[in-house]
Amino acid sequence: MERWQRRQDRTGGTAPADLPQALVAEAAHGPVIHAVNGAAHLAGVTPGARLADMRALCPDLRTSPADPAGDRATLERLALWARRWCPWTVADPDGGVEGAGLILDTTGSDHLWGGEAAMLATIEAELGHLGFSARAALAPTWGAAWALARFAPGQGTAPAIDADPAPLPVAALRLEGRTVLLLNRLGLQRIGDLAALPRLSLARRFTRPEPSLNPLIRLDQMTGHRPEPVSPPGAPPVFRADLRLAEPVFDPGPHLPRLCEALCDRLSAARHGARRLRLSVYRTDGEVGRIEAACALPSRDPAHLAFLFRDRLERIDPGYGFDLIALEAPVTEPLAPRQADLAGGADPGLDLSHLVDRLTARFGRDAVTRLAPVASHVPERAEARAAPLPAGPVAADPAPERAERPQRLLERPEEIRVLYAVPEGPPAQFQWRRRSYRVARFQGPERVAPEWWQDRPGTRLRDYFKVEDSEGHRFWLYRDGLHDDGRGGPPRWFLHGIFA
Repeated sequence: MERWQRRQDRTGGTAPADLPQALVAEAAHGPVIHAVNGAAHLAGVTPGARLADMRALCPDLRTSPADPAGDRATLERLALWARRWCPWTVADPDGGVEGAGLILDTTGSDHLWGGEAAMLATIEAELGHLGFSARAALAPTWGAAWALARFAPGQGTAPAIDADPAPLPVAALRLEGRTVLLLNRLGLQRIGDLAALPRLSLARRFTRPEPSLNPLIRLDQMTGHRPEPVSPPGAPPVFRADLRLAEPVFDPGPHLPRLCEALCDRLSAARHGARRLRLSVYRTDGEVGRIEAACALPSRDPAHLAFLFRDRLERIDPGYGFDLIALEAPVTEPLAPRQADLAGGADPGLDLSHLVDRLTARFGRDAVTRLAPVASHVPERAEARAAPLPAGPVAADPAPERAERPQRLLERPEEIRVLYAVPEGPPAQFQWRRRSYRVARFQGPERVAPEWWQDRPGTRLRDYFKVEDSEGHRFWLYRDGLHDDGRGGPPRWFLHGIFA
């Protein structure tokens, strides 16, 4: 209504504020009231009511056509404008007769505005400068804030709304009108009346999975027992596959392959791969059981994804059974299709990432490690054991470029006995593990200086050589120290690696 009033002010067609004015939208059974001004509200005109009924109640009612599409576009622009307070903002155009609004997840940002009360006052003031009146409320959950802004007497915060929701009417649960009417006919006027009933009896009466038709779902969202995250515009798409069963079951295993195929079809259409998976079962008593799995690299292989849950299904408590199973991929990454060979055939070998996922699913995440590069020129410090790749973007310091390294590096360099050495070169003949080797050719040296910031004083530099003996064996040797370097006796020789 305020947007229409601002447009009238710009065009010079302002109507007197003391005359009842309403915006009318077309509906299935004739025009209905879309929005009203203050005078029409005092006269008893109600949004959502039929225009014919309201004209009988208020004969002086003036009407103009509503613009729902324009209202929605304005609300979307306001949601982007509200990101000045926090990045997680979303428009809520489906406010029903209570009016549309904005939802802001201010977790971690209220201190930037002087606290919660100061932030609410700033939001109302800034909206007032734009010509919009607002009633702000702060609560731990989306549903609680929605209810407080529309039904609570006065304004302010409600940090304990999940502990005492009794004073609020059942309409504060964001339910459709027919559901609210049904609850009222059953004698359930307040949320406290609804929360006092056994959940099992309500679950038998309300079985619809739509939140606006199921008061149990809305009650759990309001109290925080069911997550309802704020997904702002521009967030990645939600990849989810649901399976509704004709009767409750206790084991989701037989239905898991079908869910994985449906989810992978959606991922393939968007050219994405799953990095993290969540399997949820919705029990008949209203409770929800969840288990999660992760992939080392993006994947949309149905058989592989189903295997990740094979040894975890026993962690789900089926209760009295469940009739709805959902498989979603909350974390995904782009995954373009690839061709294994020129003939288009599949790779017969097992992908390394699949092997990591299977070992992690079998033995746990801490039992599987990988070698991660470390920014060091000293060979034994150039790599470190780390956990498998997490499900999400990985940021790491770039490792320095290094020369060719042997495929097999000894855990500790082994000292060798030099029988004859070339000046400023490698040994012409050396003995290692009671066997003599005669060097036929060599390459080097590659000098590696000690790292002064972590090595002990007196650490000697190394000169590495790649050598090949008369039988074709290739070794990686280094000379520890130089003659007359003042850091000990004569140089010592060590074997550090073996080339394939």
